Amino acid sequence: MKKFIAIRFLQSIFALWAISLIVFMLTRLTGSPIDSLLPDDASQEQILAVMQHWNLDKPLHHQYFSFLFNAVQGDFGEALSRRGYSAMEVVMARLPATLELSGVAILMSIVIAIPLGVLSAVKKGTAADSMANVVALFGQSLPQFWLGIILIWFFAVTLGWLPTSGRGGPQHIILPALAMALFQIAALTRLTRSGMLEVLDSEYIKLARVKGVPEWKVIWKHAFRNAVIIPLTYFGILLGSILTGSIVIETVFAWPGIGYLAMDAIRGRDFPLVQAVVIFFAMVFIAANFVVDILYAYIDPRIRYK
Repeated sequence: MKKFIAIRFLQSIFALWAISLIVFMLTRLTGSPIDSLLPDDASQEQILAVMQHWNLDKPLHHQYFSFLFNAVQGDFGEALSRRGYSAMEVVMARLPATLELSGVAILMSIVIAIPLGVLSAVKKGTAADSMANVVALFGQSLPQFWLGIILIWFFAVTLGWLPTSGRGGPQHIILPALAMALFQIAALTRLTRSGMLEVLDSEYIKLARVKGVPEWKVIWKHAFRNAVIIPLTYFGILLGSILTGSIVIETVFAWPGIGYLAMDAIRGRDFPLVQAVVIFFAMVFIAANFVVDILYAYIDPRIRYK
């Protein structure tokens, strides 16, 4: 088990390094941030001074190794668009808004998907099962940005029930959280349904029914407790997916979180801020997958020997 954890840890470090290299190169391909930092009539001396201040006059490999050396120590540089603040400070300031939205989306996913998956398995082949399958199909097929726009058009513009964008009271979070959660609801519903179907067909469930155990106890006490292992191992991926998927939803709903910040940073060619956001999301996603891998290996020892 220790060897398995060590290998997975090294793979995670390698993935993080690869991401740092890719995001560094991609940000440089978007052009120079000098255009957004200085006015159009800036003199050559002003341009040279700014380039020297941000190390933009150095060769690319020098800039990358300087960025990597500082990033390992937690220093992602000063945000170009917010003078006086480090890039990671700006990211952390937006984190509560993203966590609030992600938390509600995860709660929606669990509250809707688990009962729906159980109902679909117990009522297999009925109208309820078909309805759950349709929800799962739409949830995994519809693009998040399109769904967000449709929700705004119907519930905010047409009916006027909810606000179109921004962060305020509880009513502001319903539409973005729903748009973010629908894909996860579909995935969790499918996983719960398949896990329940497998367990409901086992011998000990048939024996419990023969002994006259009440049906609700067979489903929720005997079957669900064993079937829930598969959805539980998906939660790590779910957390990472929802956080990283917040870029699209936060942009559509103008939600002031890290995802919205990332789009602003890309538009302003704020290299340090873009790098800090991508590395932060990458660390969350890689850490979530690392924990899931360990859980899999703990639950099924055959995995660690493959």
